[in-house]
Amino acid sequence: MRKISLLLLLLSLTAISQQKTVQLDYYLPTDVKYDPAIPTPKTVIGHEVGEWHITHDKLTQYMYALANASPRITIEDRGSTFEGRPLLLLTITTPANHQNIESIRTQHVQLTENGSSSLNTANMPVVVYQGFSIHGNEPSGSNAALAVAYYLAAAQAPKIDELLNNTVILFDPSFNPDGLQRFAYWANIHKSQNVNPDPNDREYREVWPGGRTNHYWFDMNRDWLPVQLPESRARIKSFHHWYPNVLTDHHEMGTNSSFFFQPGIPSRTHPLTPQKNQDLTGAIAKYHAKALDKIGSFYYSEENFDDFYYGKGSTFPDINGSIGILFEQASSRGHAQESDNGVLTFAFTIRNQFTAALSTLEASVNLRKQLLDYQRDFFSNARNEASKGGAIVFGDEKDASRAYHLAEILQRHKIKFHELRSNFASNGKNYKKGFAYVVPKNQRQHRLINAMFEKRTQFQDSLFYDVSAWTFPLAFNLDFEEVSMNRAGSEVMTLEKNKVSSPGQSEYAYLMEWHDYYTPKLLNHLLGRGIRAKVAMKPFRMNGKQFDYGTIMIPVRNQQMNAQNLWTILSTQVQDLGIEITAVNTGLTQGIDLGSSQFRAITQPKVAILVGDGISSNDAGEIWHLFDTRYDMLITKLDVNRFGRADISKYTDIILPASFGGGLTKEDSAKLKTWVKNGGTLIGYRNSGNWLQNNDFLKLEFKKKQDTATNISFEQRGDYRGAQVIGGAIFETELDRSHPIAFGYKNKKLPMFRNTTLFLEPESDSYNNPIRYTSSPLLSGYISEENLELLKNTVPFRVGRQGRGRVIYFTDNTNFRAFWYGTNKLLMNAIFFGDEM
Repeated sequence: MRKISLLLLLLSLTAISQQKTVQLDYYLPTDVKYDPAIPTPKTVIGHEVGEWHITHDKLTQYMYALANASPRITIEDRGSTFEGRPLLLLTITTPANHQNIESIRTQHVQLTENGSSSLNTANMPVVVYQGFSIHGNEPSGSNAALAVAYYLAAAQAPKIDELLNNTVILFDPSFNPDGLQRFAYWANIHKSQNVNPDPNDREYREVWPGGRTNHYWFDMNRDWLPVQLPESRARIKSFHHWYPNVLTDHHEMGTNSSFFFQPGIPSRTHPLTPQKNQDLTGAIAKYHAKALDKIGSFYYSEENFDDFYYGKGSTFPDINGSIGILFEQASSRGHAQESDNGVLTFAFTIRNQFTAALSTLEASVNLRKQLLDYQRDFFSNARNEASKGGAIVFGDEKDASRAYHLAEILQRHKIKFHELRSNFASNGKNYKKGFAYVVPKNQRQHRLINAMFEKRTQFQDSLFYDVSAWTFPLAFNLDFEEVSMNRAGSEVMTLEKNKVSSPGQSEYAYLMEWHDYYTPKLLNHLLGRGIRAKVAMKPFRMNGKQFDYGTIMIPVRNQQMNAQNLWTILSTQVQDLGIEITAVNTGLTQGIDLGSSQFRAITQPKVAILVGDGISSNDAGEIWHLFDTRYDMLITKLDVNRFGRADISKYTDIILPASFGGGLTKEDSAKLKTWVKNGGTLIGYRNSGNWLQNNDFLKLEFKKKQDTATNISFEQRGDYRGAQVIGGAIFETELDRSHPIAFGYKNKKLPMFRNTTLFLEPESDSYNNPIRYTSSPLLSGYISEENLELLKNTVPFRVGRQGRGRVIYFTDNTNFRAFWYGTNKLLMNAIFFGDEM
């Protein structure tokens, strides 16, 4: 036992010593020479690679230094993050290729176009996009990028000439600059001179929200398809500008793991991904195995991870004629940490990432023609599949904004779409010019269109690493169906928001229906200017126009400004947001008159959200982002650890994010309950329901599932449990449109995203169940038969009273990943109209 302890101590001391003294040559191959004119990382950033965690400013500094010193490298600043950090892309190839780079790119992109069969790929360079550390607290990737970029700039040998002659490398050193900076700061301020690998050390336990996410706490490795974030938009623009043959995505995983490279689990590959894609991924994998064998690193493949959701970096390329490759390195989460495999040093994790980056390039050069030919065949076959023609129309006759934002995503993915030729009705839905678009199927991105619009409910496997459904028109709650191309007008070359004329000037009142996505933004702006507004609890008709539940009425008289100034403000908002406002000169209607008590006064909300320990930053960040960037609404982030000291009397609404399960003391809970009884509205999501029930805020009855495994072996137990998870699917609900929670929804059915197994029983009084899952709720995605039975006719929403206040609860996430536009208004209705529920 003593000998074993001494051996472990020796290994630990050796590893820590190595961490202190590691030099650049620890990473670099020795079979090449290095140009002394190219600066090493240390000469620019002041430390060796892996000695400290690289901060994004120093990473940027070094990339610019390389570009200035090497004729092999050009650098591009493609924009900035929310925190203002540059989104860099290096293009690395020979100086001769740089002289001809636009011609090379144009010819390469022609492989994706009609007539590509005449192109000769024998001498064409392969294009490889290498990206690092999309999760900021998985930093070995971006730190390895220092050494990889140096190697590509400085290495001199015939094999380097061959590599660069035959390859254009698009080099993205940091997918997530804000998260990388946040985590580097944490790891560096806790580093000791004598590196302590004890997992209990504070260095390895970063504080909330951690460095994984971007500024608004989004997991950006789920945003490749929705492209809602600036970092994603920059890299997707680069992707479609070049259509690389290979894209790599360098990650980290648990400290006790080893190293993973794709292929993933074969049965979990999306059916739209061709088998040839997986064959080439497997061929490239042999190069990774050989390279890692050479340095003695352990690894695995075809386990744990899958290739299903196209919104991930390693899977998005698969539906775009490329090969996406995921790397997962065991994480030191600092500078050196004890693990089941001995002390794992930061330098070791960097070396594995460096090795995989080089093996990718070696494989790409050796498989160059196969990769180029596969890309050409992918798009050629897609066109053959699309030769039958046809199109998809999508839109909402009452809301041009949601249709616009889906069209915006299509445009980012180089999907062609058209205006409507003219208004038409079909299957009980109305499609209007300016409010709807037509997507022809017969185009280059035919397979991507299928991936975005299909409703899939049959699967080869029942386990998913991420969501099983993302049908975009359902996510946006848009009407859609297949039509012929004779419904299409001219192709949209420049996408513009719907134009609306200013309202006529009134001396009496203005009316705004609540349907448009941005009506909460407009209403909040008016309330913030001190303008009084009321909401209609019933529909009415006047001047030949029907006004729906939730119509906002802005009276002209008794405001804090004169009629002219009010009209000017309204006109400006109409022009900015494209929302129709109607001027009226009488209060007499067919239905409730404008002076009726069925018009209820609205107060400006002051909203807070609980954040901090025990709460998922993703869940909280989605709501913060929604308020701040979509609706320009202030939202206060209240840390659970100082809730007891906060004055909450100023807030009208407090939100408990989806992952909230406690974290408040008994005294804090009592304080919150008193606030509700005094008139506050408490809004909870998903897991917060158990806390609301246990602390007597709201009476909830969840269905209990009897789950007994029969004829399931010990080996099968994980798959059995996984099959009962709802990882993310889309389900149909039925709305009571007269209830304030449903204001602004024109259809009686609403698709909702669900990734929980919380099945809430309805109340006995039907009017208390304004949102209810139908008897056949599955629209798209996977759910086990047992869970589907449990879900039928349950409810995802409940509201209850406490004194003068309200407690509102959603079982499901209405704000999922910033692209679930279709249910965002449910939260806004709870905020603005909670008092009326």
